[in-house]
Amino acid sequence: MAEKAGLPKRTSRYLREVRQEIKKVTWPSKEEIISSTIVVLVTVAFFVLLIGGLDFVFAKLVRFIAFTQ
Repeated sequence: MAEKAGLPKRTSRYLREVRQEIKKVTWPSKEEIISSTIVVLVTVAFFVLLIGGLDFVFAKLVRFIAFTQ
């Protein structure tokens, strides 16, 4: 039965493998990051307005129904 490597050896190998994988990553350019950030912010703003608007409409509708009975 093969003996397991000690913790320091396994940790060292793990960190070496992590470094190798990080070198394979294709990092986005500054322009890609900026454009993606803008898309996310616009999308979030749209959904905030949509959900806030629906909340307002439904709150008015509930109040209308509650007071007409």
